[in-house]
Amino acid sequence: MDISSLYNISSAAIRSAYGSGETGTIPKATMLDENQDVFGSFLDSAIKNINSTNAYISNAENEKIRFAMGEAENTHDLVDAMQKASTAMTYTIAVRDKFLEAYKEIMNIQI
Repeated sequence: MDISSLYNISSAAIRSAYGSGETGTIPKATMLDENQDVFGSFLDSAIKNINSTNAYISNAENEKIRFAMGEAENTHDLVDAMQKASTAMTYTIAVRDKFLEAYKEIMNIQI
């Protein structure tokens, strides 16, 4: 049951449960929404980074094919695309490794 609509009630128990009482704590519903927003934004950011990494790798593959077929005028575009793909992949792998390290640490916490 959502008690957020009951914040004008004068009961100390309801104010305490909602968190808007004299204790000055953040309401529990607000804390959950903020945590969900933080996780959601982190997940969106991770998905965007993976998509951009895939785009860089795809661009590098296309440049390789263009160079192999003789369509490319210079090697600068090929080297630039390959370097961007390599850097993006290195970053993605580093983020993945840190995420897995944090996950393992959380799983080892004893309750």
